[in-house]
Amino acid sequence: MITVQILGTGCAKCRQLAANAEAAVTALGLDARIEKIERLSEILKFGVMMTPALAINGTVKSAGRVLSPEEIGAHLRAVAGVPPAGRSNGAAGA
Repeated sequence: MITVQILGTGCAKCRQLAANAEAAVTALGLDARIEKIERLSEILKFGVMMTPALAINGTVKSAGRVLSPEEIGAHLRAVAGVPPAGRSNGAAGA
């Protein structure tokens, strides 16, 4: 299971990032858990100085901006080993 962590104190941008992460997980149909980390002491353990921030499986992917669902989806696909949108792993039909 993938863990998506939203790092932020609960501001409007943090809530938007969480909503975008939920939309990305749903769109990809992934088995993922979204965790909101709001305690400053916990946020600082990630080395994050600007919020909102997004981490996947404990690795910070973005800080200081709200990623779109598509941007989050690209990070999730990379972590899950899912090919980028519009591509497949199979060869083209002959």
